[in-house]
Amino acid sequence: MTAYVIVDIEVTDPVGYDEYKKLAPAAVALYGGRYAARGAQAETLEGDWTPTRLVILEFPTVEQAKAWLNSPEYAPARAMRHQYATSRTVVIQGL
Repeated sequence: MTAYVIVDIEVTDPVGYDEYKKLAPAAVALYGGRYAARGAQAETLEGDWTPTRLVILEFPTVEQAKAWLNSPEYAPARAMRHQYATSRTVVIQGL
């Protein structure tokens, strides 16, 4: 069943983060993922959540999403993301 990874990112070093953005897509694709939304302007409709940068990834399953996140292929990019941004990441199973 489809799974969605939602990442709320606050970029602290835009130059370094640009390098991360070059590395991440290949690992996402390798695990069957695709970008559903990335970095577009978010509009808060209710509540006080004001994300800085949202990324939504779609994977075939929750297991594949977790495999991607913890994969050796994504590890270098993940380390860069942790260095150049603060992020919160969740996965949710689709319908």
